[in-house]
Amino acid sequence: MKNCLVTGASRGIGYQTSQLLARQGHSVIAVARSAESLESLAASNQNIIPVSADLSTDEGQKVVHQALNKLSHLDIIINNAATLENAAFMNTNMETWKHVFDINVFSIVQLIQTCKPLMKRSSHIVNIGSMGGVQNSKKFKGLSAYSASKGALAILTECLALEFAEDEISVNCLALGAVSTDMQKEAFPDFNAPVSPKEMGKFISDFALNGHTFINGKILPISFSDPE
Repeated sequence: MKNCLVTGASRGIGYQTSQLLARQGHSVIAVARSAESLESLAASNQNIIPVSADLSTDEGQKVVHQALNKLSHLDIIINNAATLENAAFMNTNMETWKHVFDINVFSIVQLIQTCKPLMKRSSHIVNIGSMGGVQNSKKFKGLSAYSASKGALAILTECLALEFAEDEISVNCLALGAVSTDMQKEAFPDFNAPVSPKEMGKFISDFALNGHTFINGKILPISFSDPE
């Protein structure tokens, strides 16, 4: 059985992914800011360890580090936590840009640096990206900060796959299309996404467990439509 860490686990894709991994008997450190939602998640399966932490802060990173100290090793990281701001570029101030990059990029950098010493050979880091962060894909108005941050995450994936190759740690990025999450509905209330969090959670959990057998250092579009 694997030791897994899933961020953004209090709702949506992260919630479903954590549940699916735990049901298969894997231990899951489920990280999110909402302690109440995490407790509800943990109550569903004894394999889930809830960790309430804001990963964009040093204190939050310390809380996760303390939880990791209880493990002998870590097999899987799923970097799912993200924020999305829907605002025109000219109306997006620098505070918003910094906030988006703090959560979508810098917190992931810090978390991986914290977790790397615990990761053994054949471990897998899965970064949850976006089709908006894929070069030459269709872009949407209002998502300049979000898409740029996910583009940075995609390039980080390629860099880490190279740096971690000697340790046999695989790093991949799943560039997701639209999924019917609360975050998506809050940003685009009139748009109906074609995929449910449970469906995407199953895909991500399966990929995290098995995808690195054949794939490393790749940005994989996970969408019904091709990049344009």
